[in-house]
Amino acid sequence: MKILVTGAAGYIGSHTAERLQLLGHEVVGLDNFSDYYDVFLKQKNADALKAKGIKIEKIDLRFSDQLKALATDFDYIFHFAAQPGISATSSFEDYLSNNVVGTKNLVDFALKNKNLALFVNIGTSSIYGIHATFDESVAPTPASHYGVTKLAAEQLVLANSRSGKIKACSLRLYSVYGPRERPEKLYTKLIANAFNNVPFPLFKGSENHLRSFTYVQDIVDGVVSVIGKEDLVNNEIINLGTEEENTTQQGIEIVEQILNKKIDIQMAEARAGDQLRTKAVIDKARRLLDYNPKTSLSEGLKAQVKWYQDNFI
Repeated sequence: MKILVTGAAGYIGSHTAERLQLLGHEVVGLDNFSDYYDVFLKQKNADALKAKGIKIEKIDLRFSDQLKALATDFDYIFHFAAQPGISATSSFEDYLSNNVVGTKNLVDFALKNKNLALFVNIGTSSIYGIHATFDESVAPTPASHYGVTKLAAEQLVLANSRSGKIKACSLRLYSVYGPRERPEKLYTKLIANAFNNVPFPLFKGSENHLRSFTYVQDIVDGVVSVIGKEDLVNNEIINLGTEEENTTQQGIEIVEQILNKKIDIQMAEARAGDQLRTKAVIDKARRLLDYNPKTSLSEGLKAQVKWYQDNFI
């Protein structure tokens, strides 16, 4: 099958594109190579995909005209592209244009693909709000511009499936970590600062935050498992993550054990909109997708440390 992956030069998108190709599909990746973080890292991911025969197109979904260059013969679309996270450097307009306008343009493009079996929107547990500990039936209460605009994007996609124009689902991901994690995210930054003997800034109170830290390959398992299940997942919102909970402090201590090194932690002011607790409720994913994440935080962090060592040390 021919599959389009947006945000393919990014963290989770690149892993998913690789897996889909490994499964025998023809994969085309899109990315706008935003400078939200070092473009060199995205180019590194893109080069790894190209070396495996995956085509990468530089396209910015905010501009619908750029999508005209694409053929309209895709069987599946996996939509990862977004303005990510909670950042003081990102304006509301950044979140709105990338997450809402970009998604609307992609949906319009999807409608032109006559053989499209499924549009897979990649959502986030941030949609739930400060406490993301619920099943998919609970009303969302997002507490950040990121969460608000990702909810809007999700509903744009599902509105088209409810009206029968396309088949679509949305997968809400929980605290994904592992190789290729973005440089400003917890574990990549923690590992980098440890190797470079730089103090790690920890947001006040976040050492006690509970997270369903989910290894990236466990997430990819769930994402690709929707293929062939389009009738089963159509119109559905599905949580993907681990049921295992760890505090940020526990994660820090695991990295210290792996590196056999004490990391210099410096407290920073608390960040508005940060989630206090995430716990993935995955009964629905187990039922519909036979989803079963298996990687412990310790195992996953060992893999992430090795990736960092292999690429940056």
